[in-house]
Amino acid sequence: MLLALDTALLRVLRTRLHQPPLERALLALTRAGEHGALWLFLAGAGALADRRGRGAYARAAVAVLCAYALNTLVKLVAGRRRPRLPGLPALTPTLSERSWPSAHAATSFAGARALSARLPAPPLYGLAALMALSRPYVGVHWPSDALAGAALGLAVAELVPQGVAA
Repeated sequence: MLLALDTALLRVLRTRLHQPPLERALLALTRAGEHGALWLFLAGAGALADRRGRGAYARAAVAVLCAYALNTLVKLVAGRRRPRLPGLPALTPTLSERSWPSAHAATSFAGARALSARLPAPPLYGLAALMALSRPYVGVHWPSDALAGAALGLAVAELVPQGVAA
């Protein structure tokens, strides 16, 4: 049942709204999200611009790094393979064939949750959702991988103690 739903949703994301400008934009976004880089950049820029909030930005960076590390461990244990749809090859290469959960989603939602202590939450969560959706859109994750990654990232951000990076 889950595989059928995942496959149907993936097929929609791989066949709808694939004009070249949108594909280029989402490929650029997904590349910026490698290893949590976009979120680490935002945390670093925030720490430089907002001296009073440095502890919160450092906590956000720790949350992103912890989400990435935990995601990698879960991925190794789970061993779920990346999707393959006949006639719809992935638009970007990946470092491994392991798929569940999505590290882009995990780091994005960890970053959005932690950064929302200092920055407006709606654009952060919008960016995190777009990052998570970009992964099945480009064909390298199942939709459920993105959901699992988002849940993992949110949980990690909640578990990173307030004073961890102060």
